[in-house]
Amino acid sequence: MSTAAAINASQPLKWKSLAPSPPTNGVTLASQAALPHLPVPELSVTFSKLKRSLKPLAWSEEEYKVTEKKIDDFASHLAPELQDRLKKRQAETEHWLEEWWDNGAYMGYRDSVVVNVSYFYGFDDHPAHYPQTPAHRAAALTRATLLFRQKYRRGELEPEKTKEGAICMDTYRWLFDCCRIPGLDGLDWSVSHAKEGDKGDSGHVVAIRRGRVWKIDIAKDGKLLSTDDLERQFQYIYDNTTKDYPPVGVLSASNRDVWAKDYAHLSSSPQNASILNTINSSAFIVSLDNGTPSSEPAWSKALWHGGPGGVGLKDRWVDKPVQYIVYDNAKAGVMGEHSIMDGTPVARLCDTVLDALADPNFDHGTNTVSAAPTTTTMMPEPRDWLVSEQTEKAIVQAQKAAAELVDTQELEVFVTQYGKGAIKRFGFSPDSWAQLVVQLAYHRLLLSTSPNKEDYDPKSPFHTLRNGGTYEAASTRRFHKGRTEAIRVTCVESDRWVRSMVDDGVDDDERRALFGEAVKAHGRLAREAGKADGVDRHLLGLRKLLKDGEEMPAMYSDPLFLRSSNWVLSTSAIFSKHFPAYGWGEVVPEGFGVAYMTGFEDRLFFNITSRKEMPNGQFCEEIRRAAEELYALFSPKAKL
Repeated sequence: MSTAAAINASQPLKWKSLAPSPPTNGVTLASQAALPHLPVPELSVTFSKLKRSLKPLAWSEEEYKVTEKKIDDFASHLAPELQDRLKKRQAETEHWLEEWWDNGAYMGYRDSVVVNVSYFYGFDDHPAHYPQTPAHRAAALTRATLLFRQKYRRGELEPEKTKEGAICMDTYRWLFDCCRIPGLDGLDWSVSHAKEGDKGDSGHVVAIRRGRVWKIDIAKDGKLLSTDDLERQFQYIYDNTTKDYPPVGVLSASNRDVWAKDYAHLSSSPQNASILNTINSSAFIVSLDNGTPSSEPAWSKALWHGGPGGVGLKDRWVDKPVQYIVYDNAKAGVMGEHSIMDGTPVARLCDTVLDALADPNFDHGTNTVSAAPTTTTMMPEPRDWLVSEQTEKAIVQAQKAAAELVDTQELEVFVTQYGKGAIKRFGFSPDSWAQLVVQLAYHRLLLSTSPNKEDYDPKSPFHTLRNGGTYEAASTRRFHKGRTEAIRVTCVESDRWVRSMVDDGVDDDERRALFGEAVKAHGRLAREAGKADGVDRHLLGLRKLLKDGEEMPAMYSDPLFLRSSNWVLSTSAIFSKHFPAYGWGEVVPEGFGVAYMTGFEDRLFFNITSRKEMPNGQFCEEIRRAAEELYALFSPKAKL
C-alpha cells in the first residue's frame, strides 16, 4: 500500500478530541462545563425494568420464568463485579459509553450507510418572494447556513435547552468542515478540518452536479459572499455542466469495507487525494440533483437513497454530516450522516435556516461583484477525478450494489386529519398518542398475517405474535456528551390497551381507562430514558467489560432477551414546521422504520419504511385505521 493510500488505514487514537470547539467564553458553551457526566444506573433498578419490559414479549409463562431465572443468576453472580468495573470506568473516563457506542453502533457498521444509517428531511417550498430557480434555492440555503456556521464558530449560537435547562452542544463540532473516513481495518472515524479560533469567515463548500465536483469559496477578503454572489456561482455550475461525469460519489454508498479499499485506491493518486481533501474539508455539500421529484413518496425516496436505481447517488457524498439536495424543480432537502451525531442538531440547523429565509428581512449580504464571475477568485472551480480502470470497475459495481439496495426498499407516507391540537384537548401527550397508534397498528398487522391467529386470545397476556420490541430514541443530552437511550415502548400497559382494542368483549370506557394507563407508562419510560436510567445502554456497558476467559452470562443469549432488543419497530420523532418529509430505514430485515412528527396542530405525520417483502402498504393502512379509531374513542361524535 502506498503512503498516500494509508491515510485511511486505521482509526486514530482519540480522533474525536481533534475537532475544535467554539470559544468557551461565548454563549454557545456557557453551560457545557456544568453538565453532569453520564451516570451508571443501579443494578437492581435495571434488572427490575428489564424483567417488566420482557413480560409483554414473552410467548408463555414458562418462557418468561426461564428468562427471569437467567437474569437473577446474572444479578447474583457476575453482574456486581461488572458493575464495579463500569463505575471505575465512569470515574476514569470523560464518558463511559462514548467509544463503545461510536464504534459498536456506527463506526464498526460495515453495510452501506445509505438506507441503513442515513436519514433525510424534506423542506417546504422556497418562499414565494424569491426566484423559483434551483440556483437561487442553493444559494439561499448556502448563505443562511454559512451565517449559522459563523455564529457557531464565534460562540454566539444560543445553546439548545429543555425545560430542565441547557443541553450538551458537543456534537455541533461535527456539523461543518468534516467528513467520515472509511477505515481499512473495519473501523471508520471522522476528521474535522475546522481550525482552532476560526470565526467562520473562510472556507469553501462543494457542489456536485451530474457527477462533477465543484469547489466554491465562501468568502472574499474575510467577508461571506452574498446570496447574489453565490447564486451566480451556482448558475455558472448549471450552465457549465452540460454532460455527465464519472459518478465517483456513488462509491461512498458502498459497503464500508468495499468503500475503504476504493478510497485507498483513489487517494493513491495525488490529483484524487486533493479532491478528497476538498470534499472532506468543505463546510458542507450541495448536491445539485437533476431530478424533478414532486409527488409523495417519490420525493422522500429521492432524498433518502437517490430514487429509482439510486441514480441520485452520483451527486452525493454520503459521508458528509450535512448534505443539502437541490432538485431542478427547486425542491430541496437534506441528507444527514448519523454516525457522529443524532438528527436533532441538523434539524435545528435546517429549521433555523428555513426560518431565516422565510423572513423578508433576511441578511442576504452585500455583493462583491456586479456581474457574472470573470476572475479566477470568483469562479467555482471544477475538480475532475483521474479515473483509472480499477476505479471504473469499482463504479460499475457500486452502481449495481446501490440499485440492488434501493430495489429492496419500500416507503409510504400517511398523514392524519387531526393533530396535536385535538390530542391535547383530549388531555394526552401527542408523542405517546402516536406511539400507541403504531403499537395498535402493528399488533393488528401481526394478527392478520399470523398463520396461528385462530389460537390468539386477546385476554391472555401471552401469545406468539410478538416478534420483537419497539425502539424509540430518547435524547440524553442533558449529560456531557450524551446521545441517546432506548425507550422500550412495548410495555405491560401498552399491551393491555392494544389487546383491549381487538377484544370485542371490552367496552370503550375500559379501553379509555387502559389507554390512559398506557400513556402514563410511556411518559414514565421516556422520562427515565432521558435521565439515562434506561435498560439497554447499561446492559451493553456490563457486557463490554467481560474479561477474556469469563463466560458470557446466559441472559445475553436468551431468546426472549434477544427478542426484546430485536427492534422490529424503530421509531423516532423530530419536528419542524418546514419539514413535509422526514425518514430513515428499518433496522432489522423483518422490521419497519417509523419516523413521525406530532408538532403540527392539524395533522400527525408518519413515514414508514421497510423491505419490499414486508407488508408496508398494509401496515400504513393499519396506522390509518388505528389513528381514526383512537380519535373516535375519545371523540365518538366527531367525523374525520
